[in-house]
Amino acid sequence: MPLSEQEQRLLDEMERHLMRNDADVVSASRDGRGLSYRNIVYGTLLVLLGLGGLIVGVAVPVIAVGVVGFVVMLAGVIVAVTPSRTGTVKAADAAPSAPGKPQAGRTSFMDRMNDRWDRRQEDR
Repeated sequence: MPLSEQEQRLLDEMERHLMRNDADVVSASRDGRGLSYRNIVYGTLLVLLGLGGLIVGVAVPVIAVGVVGFVVMLAGVIVAVTPSRTGTVKAADAAPSAPGKPQAGRTSFMDRMNDRWDRRQEDR
């Protein structure tokens, strides 16, 4: 069942208010922090190295080699899932701009789609 015009307007207003005022939504979509391929590659290499050490530790009756292999594997997983720090954006840059005013450097696909959606809703 489709929404009435009043319900649709209320929903659109709530969405705009959320995108403008909710710090979690703004920071999650615009802070640029994400998994980096470099960290994933290094983490994968550490996991494989640790797995080899763990197998050697099981094959050789030296427990310390297996424990070190496990610790290296754990470190590899931590490195792989750690977000990169190179793509951080300052809080002033992360604040959304007023509708219809283009912001310099704002070129992500989702930002363009959100701007188009806002312009389309303002025209109604």
